[in-house]
Amino acid sequence: MYQIVPVAPGEQQTSRGAGGSPLKKKLANEGRPLLMAGLLGCVLVLAAVVAWCYYSASLRKAQLLKTELLNLNKDGFIIHNQAGAVIFTMNFRSGTLDLDSCSKDGSILSCTRSHSGKLNFFIQTVRPKGTVMCYRVRWEELESKQLVEHAMAYNDSHWYGGAETATQYWPLRIQGEEDPQPFITSDIYTNRNAFGGILERYWLSSNATAIKINDSVPFHLGWSEKNRTLRFQARYQDSPFRPPAGQQALPELSYRVCVGSDVTSIHKYMVRRYFPKPIKVPSPEVFKYPVWSTWALHKTAVTQEKLLRYASDITKHGFTCSQLDLDDRYTADYGEFDFDPQKFPNASGMFDKLREDGFQVSLWTHPFINYDSMNFGVAVEKGLFVREPSGELPALVRWWNGIGGILDFTNPETREWYSSHLRMLKTRYDVTSFKFDAGETSYLPRQFSTLVPLSDPSTFSRRYTEMAIPFSERAELRVGYQSQNISCFFRITDRDSVWGYELGLKSIIPTVLTISILGYQFVLPDMIGGNAYPNHTTGGSDGKNGLPDRELYIRWLELSAFMPAMQFSIPPWAYDNEVVQIAQKFTELHETLVAPRVLELASEVVDTGDPIIRPLWWIANDDEAAYKIDSQFLIGDDLMVAPVLEPGKQERDIYLPAGRWRSYKGEHFDKGPIYLTDYPVDLDEIAFFTWVH
Repeated sequence: MYQIVPVAPGEQQTSRGAGGSPLKKKLANEGRPLLMAGLLGCVLVLAAVVAWCYYSASLRKAQLLKTELLNLNKDGFIIHNQAGAVIFTMNFRSGTLDLDSCSKDGSILSCTRSHSGKLNFFIQTVRPKGTVMCYRVRWEELESKQLVEHAMAYNDSHWYGGAETATQYWPLRIQGEEDPQPFITSDIYTNRNAFGGILERYWLSSNATAIKINDSVPFHLGWSEKNRTLRFQARYQDSPFRPPAGQQALPELSYRVCVGSDVTSIHKYMVRRYFPKPIKVPSPEVFKYPVWSTWALHKTAVTQEKLLRYASDITKHGFTCSQLDLDDRYTADYGEFDFDPQKFPNASGMFDKLREDGFQVSLWTHPFINYDSMNFGVAVEKGLFVREPSGELPALVRWWNGIGGILDFTNPETREWYSSHLRMLKTRYDVTSFKFDAGETSYLPRQFSTLVPLSDPSTFSRRYTEMAIPFSERAELRVGYQSQNISCFFRITDRDSVWGYELGLKSIIPTVLTISILGYQFVLPDMIGGNAYPNHTTGGSDGKNGLPDRELYIRWLELSAFMPAMQFSIPPWAYDNEVVQIAQKFTELHETLVAPRVLELASEVVDTGDPIIRPLWWIANDDEAAYKIDSQFLIGDDLMVAPVLEPGKQERDIYLPAGRWRSYKGEHFDKGPIYLTDYPVDLDEIAFFTWVH
């Protein structure tokens, strides 16, 4: 029997026979593409939904990783200014963040994992005042890891700060590839590749950004010329840094980045916020009148007769004197605190004579006691020395005058013993003050122990600077680390008698500008003409044995007259009468023009910390040219100085920022900024300009 199946009009009805229904086959064949299309549509819709969800999640994550003009990614972060330009870039070199572990809570953006394990990472936004935005950054390893390193890109800006160096440039120059080294105080006269005796963990950029590395960081600094980066590294391995007692040696890199409206205002903010200020202004006499040192003239061969003759010659040639520095070596052995009776047979009578003639005398001192000094045994018995790691034996150190122990200024007994000897000298001979030499961390043994453990070795330099406090009115220091509140004169490291940037005449302005930016304003430049070592002296045509080149000496003298204080050692009369007259002219100019302005600014330092010696960009922070000038400087905002620093020149190019300026010759310039090319400056002149209000 046949079954009737209804069909659509036009379709042929067929019977169910062998091999199945042709109609069903046709329906199946036609339905498959429709089914596939439907499935594909569903897949596409699902994919679109997933993509949208993923995109939304990415947007949310991207939004999560932004905070107040800062964008975080797994490899680092960037900061924009209000106009949207990138002004700061930091790359994470030692690890990458797992962004899925990141979260945001108010002003804190934090992450708990890196690609290699657990960590504590956060960036906290702080808006301390209207024009300043700061970011607290911390990367703390929570599992065993040797180091943390972040690399700060230059971003086509100019950077300043860090440390005194042997070859000093302004702004900083990144040269070569340098793996991160311990950022600790060192003697750059003996190790010219080290960081200097005055340093701070602070850098400032022409992009109006500043970075301050936290005190707790075991901080190492390197750089890459190829990548145009400064490398900031925290590590304990192969390092003189030690974790605080009871803590694991897990490195932590933490710092603050602050952004302002301009470079001057952000620096002022950082100084007020993070640097201690001096509590008083040192002796006005040292600002006004030259210091005269025996060092470059007599070295260690100084005697009573030579000192009295030197003082007599100063008076005879009509010069003033704030104080006479009796330098190395007036004692019989290093580490003693009285006069060598052979070299100074009547020290009391000598001091009486000097006092009668109107001279205040300052004595050289240092933290070493050589093994052949009679005080060496005393110091061993009393436990006054820095010791070997075991703490049992004093650690012997080598310094430029021999081998001995170095006093442990973390020990209150050491401080009192050392101070009592200085007080005795002051009382017995009416000594006015002391020139505190050395104090750099580089003179500590590689492995050492102190009574109070030092997590940061440079704290040793800080403790040494504190020894100058009772004598700070006229004291001199050549180290500084977190020591801006020590109200004495900070002397830049010894110079060679050469023209160039490596401890020469050209290095003085960059060095003074750098340590001023680091908060040290009462600057005593080195002796006029430098150390006069025969193998570190530009040869002169005057034929005088052992003297710096005559022209170099004159140009050095002229520059020193515009520094906060002047210091002679090689006397002008060692040359000829013309040099004496030039020296008299410039010591008088320093006394009448420079010192009153410097003292006025010095009184402001106590409140503000602002530099006395300022870069040109201080008053021209929208002027690209001002950021690169290293041979001119400002005293305050209204006195600009442009010394000649090249041999054989009686002219120089001078840059005048925008404003109205009057030259020392009486010319007026009021269409700035302008370059004065080949501006004539005679051998007995220095070009300077005053701001006309």
